[in-house]
Amino acid sequence: MTIRVRRVAAACALGAALTACGAPSAPHASRPAPSAPTAAASSRPPTLAPGPAGLTPVFKNGPRVDGKTVALTFDADMTADQGPRAAAGEHFDNPQLIATLRALKVPATVFMTGRWADEYPAEARDIGRDPQFEIANHSYSHYAFTGDCYGLPTVSRDRMKADVERAYTAFKKAGVPNAMPYFRFPGGCYDRQALKTLSAVGVTAVQWDVVSGDAFATDSDAVAQQVLEGVKPGSVVVMHCTRSAAPATEKAVRMIVPELRKKGYRFVKVSELIGAADRHR
Repeated sequence: MTIRVRRVAAACALGAALTACGAPSAPHASRPAPSAPTAAASSRPPTLAPGPAGLTPVFKNGPRVDGKTVALTFDADMTADQGPRAAAGEHFDNPQLIATLRALKVPATVFMTGRWADEYPAEARDIGRDPQFEIANHSYSHYAFTGDCYGLPTVSRDRMKADVERAYTAFKKAGVPNAMPYFRFPGGCYDRQALKTLSAVGVTAVQWDVVSGDAFATDSDAVAQQVLEGVKPGSVVVMHCTRSAAPATEKAVRMIVPELRKKGYRFVKVSELIGAADRHR
């Protein structure tokens, strides 16, 4: 999901460079977890129950009364037509950001497009096998699931389910052993029909309640301030990890993490917040 925000929501450019993360480090032991959201219920990560009429449930933040927890999420966006830009040398990754998260011991959830996993399978595998992180689904090609979504091209209704499943196939092909049953709509745009269509996939749709404003930003201080002012207990923060489209993010994270820890916050992955929300139902 690439959005452009400064204090309030703003727009997303159609041709914007769309993100990714992480260069491989030493191998990490994989966790026993499903490769796709169709695994047996006994081994599934926490999900929310379907909404009214069986619609895909939507999660925006965890409980406000369950301690000071916060989830940093990073969208790894890459569209189907950006291969030539990558081949020409544009970097849809940010290994320094992943290294910083590791050094600061900050768990995080990466919402990855399948197209990015196809482009950077070693990085996808490295992040997916590190228990500090979890990989979730951000569609295959970062096409919008509704019309009029920040200028993004749209995926047809009859292709929505296949698009999500194609991303899971790309993760498996890259060697990701535990892709989570969570889905973030490109651009954050969805409607009732999209929720109905994806109900057969069995995912929980994950939105956010804090926009970092890091997409296309060059002022790390402003990004950090926006996050620090917005975070509440149970918050989900949306950020990006692309050297070309979100160059200020890594420095902002280095400011955000110690300040939130001073305030008593504990960093968690989205799965922990969803589990807490399910228990509070």
